[in-house]
Amino acid sequence: MGIKMYILLLLLIYLAFISLGLPDSLLGSAWPVMYGAFEVPLSYAGFVTMIISGGTICSSLLSERLTKRLGVNIVTVFSVFLTAAALFGFSTAGAFWMLCVWAVPYGLGAGAIDAALNNYVALHYNSKHMSWLHCFWGIGTIISPYVMSYALTTSVWRNGYRMVSFVQFGIAVVLLVTLPIWKVNRSKEKQEEAAEVVGIRSALRIKGVPQLLLGFFSYCALESTLILWASSYLVEAKGITAQRAAAFAALFCIGITAGRFLAGFVTERLGDYKMICIGAGILLAGCIFLLVPVQAEGLALAGLVVAGVGCAPVYPSIIHATPSNFGEKNSQAIIGIQMACAYLGSTFMPPLFG
Repeated sequence: MGIKMYILLLLLIYLAFISLGLPDSLLGSAWPVMYGAFEVPLSYAGFVTMIISGGTICSSLLSERLTKRLGVNIVTVFSVFLTAAALFGFSTAGAFWMLCVWAVPYGLGAGAIDAALNNYVALHYNSKHMSWLHCFWGIGTIISPYVMSYALTTSVWRNGYRMVSFVQFGIAVVLLVTLPIWKVNRSKEKQEEAAEVVGIRSALRIKGVPQLLLGFFSYCALESTLILWASSYLVEAKGITAQRAAAFAALFCIGITAGRFLAGFVTERLGDYKMICIGAGILLAGCIFLLVPVQAEGLALAGLVVAGVGCAPVYPSIIHATPSNFGEKNSQAIIGIQMACAYLGSTFMPPLFG
């Protein structure tokens, strides 16, 4: 019975991470229609994403205190409800400033669940499950553009947000009614919650943490830069048509998702450190393929796939190694700061690169 509960809890965590990924690609899919409806410049999407990132950074930094006070299960359920409400709010927004208001709870919910569940899986599950956890986030990001595409084809963009919000509410209800299942690891959780709050300053004083955060910041900056600018780079540097480039740019995200699924089968045998090194080496090779100064479409496309596969194990392996590298009592604080650094890198570096 204990093993069945353990597996069921893991499936619920996977479901929660699909819910985390679902909204992430909605704005980009709908914005070409939304900005005209709100009569704002195309560039205003950046204001919405920065507000979301600001909320995410704040809740990530507060994740240790929230988790110790409320527990991972309550934080997870509340965060999913919060993002569901925010998405429904997006669907009802009648002016651009309303989008900005609803972006606040969306960011707060996303950051809290991201930090809490990453730490929970790092503490209670094997490294393969961390890879598959982030694979399920990728599945969420792949599903939502198709939902928005269906909404734009059959009705309006608001219905796309509304449909995803209903899915989020459904996931939240499932997590709510299955709260007792979290008791499978409750004895260890009580020890974690009873431990003293480490805090941001204390965590930053731990040897190796500043270097870890710099590396994490740099990785997330590179990943988000490739996601944002791959299509433009293919057009401007490789001479590929805009239509083909838009389709080919998805190869990078497909490489990440597929790579994380495959990484789950070998990560326990190789260990987190080797997986990070291997991933970084493959990522470097992919970047070299992209930067070769020839207009060879095949080489550039191979570079995107290879770079995506290289990115795949880096993020989950760094997080999974955090408790063993810095101690379980410090992991929630450090992972919360990691999430904040991740969103700082992914928010501010792509525009700077552009």
